[in-house]
Amino acid sequence: MSNIQVEKTEDRQQQNLKFFNFGVGGEEGVLGMTEKMKAIVHSNYGTPDVLQLREVAKPMPKADEVLVKVVATAVNQADNHLLSGMLRFSTGLLKPKHPILGSDIAGRVAAVGKNVTQFQPGDAVFGDLSGHGRGGFAEYVAAPESALALKPVNITFAQAAAVPMTAVTALQGLRDKGQIQAGQKVLINGASGGVGTFAVQIAKALGAEVTAVVSTKKMNMARSLGANHVLDYTQEDFSQNGQRYDLVFDTVGNRSVADYRQALQPQGVFVTSAFLLGLVFQKPWLAVTGGQKMSNMMAKPNKADLIFLAELLKAGKIVPVIDRCYPLNEAAEALRYLGEGHARGKVIITMRDQ
Repeated sequence: MSNIQVEKTEDRQQQNLKFFNFGVGGEEGVLGMTEKMKAIVHSNYGTPDVLQLREVAKPMPKADEVLVKVVATAVNQADNHLLSGMLRFSTGLLKPKHPILGSDIAGRVAAVGKNVTQFQPGDAVFGDLSGHGRGGFAEYVAAPESALALKPVNITFAQAAAVPMTAVTALQGLRDKGQIQAGQKVLINGASGGVGTFAVQIAKALGAEVTAVVSTKKMNMARSLGANHVLDYTQEDFSQNGQRYDLVFDTVGNRSVADYRQALQPQGVFVTSAFLLGLVFQKPWLAVTGGQKMSNMMAKPNKADLIFLAELLKAGKIVPVIDRCYPLNEAAEALRYLGEGHARGKVIITMRDQ
């Protein structure tokens, strides 16, 4: 082989190396072309009809970031709110600052920034990117290592994607806001949705006696999650049946403040993740008459809670409930289905090649 041939061969090898190492040391692929990926993008606010499947530039991880090849991502009601422009004062007044939705992700580490110490390529991870621009409705996403945790080996990527936002909301609502204690009687209103299915299991794992409020068709599912008692809201009103609870955790906000008070013990605690306007006009931390405490809550994503939940997942104390999985190109349909309000557990988007 001539020197010229050797040089050409080495040049091709370097080009190939540059291509396959994209995301570690450079933005460009072979021949200086920016490498692309598929993503669901919205350049305007509106209904799911404004979503488009496009090829966009593949992200590069910064020094403290991890590039994740997404295997699955969850659909949350927050995605519908963001898409509609409901939160445009923080997400962009005229058009979205971050055009790719998707907070909850699970996938494999493809590359790491130079300052990353907790992960390496090939690691299976999951996390919540709601505080970091989102971007999960795509084949790749760059995320801070502080937003990720190692995926438990006994659950699938789809199950892992179902966890971060909703399970953390349930955990913080019950443990932090609700101050749940073993042996307490706890009512979960809206126990069949994404947050509710985790709330039932987490409350049980923390030693509570759990009553789940669901529709007729979802009663068996609630029992399978470990609920001690199941109420069919089409047949029985939990605020009028004479039962009183130490803690009521609400995920749907479909009753009045007075109804929720009625279901509480004199020193009981009410927490809702659905936001009740009626609570806003009461005192901070919303202490009501008779020592009852009532509060809206908003989850705060953090790595410590992800790791705590990972331990519960490993032990089999909580199991993610998945209603349906959609391919990436059907993200709009996934959002529409979730918006109808009838999903049992989580709605997941998976990459087609997985």
